[in-house]
Amino acid sequence: MSNGDIFVGEFIGTAILILFGAGVCAAVTLHHSKAKAAGWVAIAFGWGFGVLAGAYTSAPLSGGHLNPAVTVGIAVDTGEWDKVPLYILGQMTGAILGAVLCWLTYYAQFRANADAASAQPTLGIFATAPEVRSPVANVVTEVIATTALVLPVLAFGRNAGIGIGELPGNAGVYGSGISVLLVSLLVVGIGLSLGGPTGYAINPARDLGPRIAHALLPIPNKGSSDWGYAWVPVAGPLIGGLLAGIVFNVAF
Repeated sequence: MSNGDIFVGEFIGTAILILFGAGVCAAVTLHHSKAKAAGWVAIAFGWGFGVLAGAYTSAPLSGGHLNPAVTVGIAVDTGEWDKVPLYILGQMTGAILGAVLCWLTYYAQFRANADAASAQPTLGIFATAPEVRSPVANVVTEVIATTALVLPVLAFGRNAGIGIGELPGNAGVYGSGISVLLVSLLVVGIGLSLGGPTGYAINPARDLGPRIAHALLPIPNKGSSDWGYAWVPVAGPLIGGLLAGIVFNVAF
C-alpha cells in the first residue's frame, strides 16, 4: 500500500462512515425529518451500515481501518507503527468531511433550527455525550466497548490466515468481504448492548472529527460543542485499542 492509497482510502471510507452515522442521528433527532424519533435501534443499525459501506469501500486501498483505535490495535499486534500517523490523518480529515456532508444533506432541517420556539441542541447528531457524566466511569465504558470491537477485528484477520496489512481483493483488515459484514453487525451489537452509557464512540475520529465540524459549521442555535467532555471519547477508545492489541498479541 502506498502512502497515497492509505490516506485516500481512510479519508473516503471514514467520510462514508460518518455520513451514514451522523446522518441517522440527524434523521432521528431533527424536526421535519421523516425518521424523527425512530429510536436507538435505528441509530445502532445506521452506524453499523455506515461501517459496512465505509470499510468495504476503503478496503482495497487502505485495509479499511476507519478508526484510530483499530489502527493502534493492529500496530500493537504487528509492531508496525510507521504508517499509524498517516492512517489517523486520513481518518480525522475524512470524519470532518463526513460531518459536513451530513450537515449539507439535512441543511433545510438545520436551518429550521433557527426558530427559537422549536430550537434544539445539535451536538448529539455529531458527537457523543454520556447519560451520567462521570469521567472515570465514562472512560471505562469506552475502554470496554472498544476492546470488544478491536479484538474481533484482529481475530478476523488472523482467522483468514493473512497478514493484517495484506489485501486479498476486497478483504482489507477483516480477512474477507463476509467479515466486513460481520464487523458491521458487531458494531450494531455494541451499540445495542454497550452504547447506553456514553453513546459508544469506540472511535476517536468518529467523535472528535464531527465535534470539530459542529463547532465550525454555521448551524443556528446549535448549542455547546462540550469540549470539556471531548477527551473521554478519544482517550477511552485509544486505551481500548491498545489493550485489545496487547491481549491479542499475548493470547493468540
